[in-house]
Amino acid sequence: MRTTGENMDNLEQLQVVVNEVQSARQQLANLRAQVVELEATVEAVKNQPEELALHQQMGGVLVEVSDRPNLVKDLEETLVALKEHLERFTEREAELLSTYNQLKQMIAGSENA
Repeated sequence: MRTTGENMDNLEQLQVVVNEVQSARQQLANLRAQVVELEATVEAVKNQPEELALHQQMGGVLVEVSDRPNLVKDLEETLVALKEHLERFTEREAELLSTYNQLKQMIAGSENA
């Protein structure tokens, strides 16, 4: 039989996990949006006709890009890194949800005891 103190500890842990899940979900949404935006950027750069100038923002100014292949390579490398980061965050969210469910079951079990 669990004590009221243990139940309070579990409730506090549950609240911490809930906050972490919410934070992870917000970060996942931001990462997904960045991935979609970067994918669109890569496609736009690849589809930009060679005879038209291509510009990249650097700080507060737009600079004409002279090395398109290098720009595409840099963008694609950044995209790969973002997707890897997204995958790690997705795994972290799954771990947090598992912890959440375990704590929820522990609390429910202690209430029924």
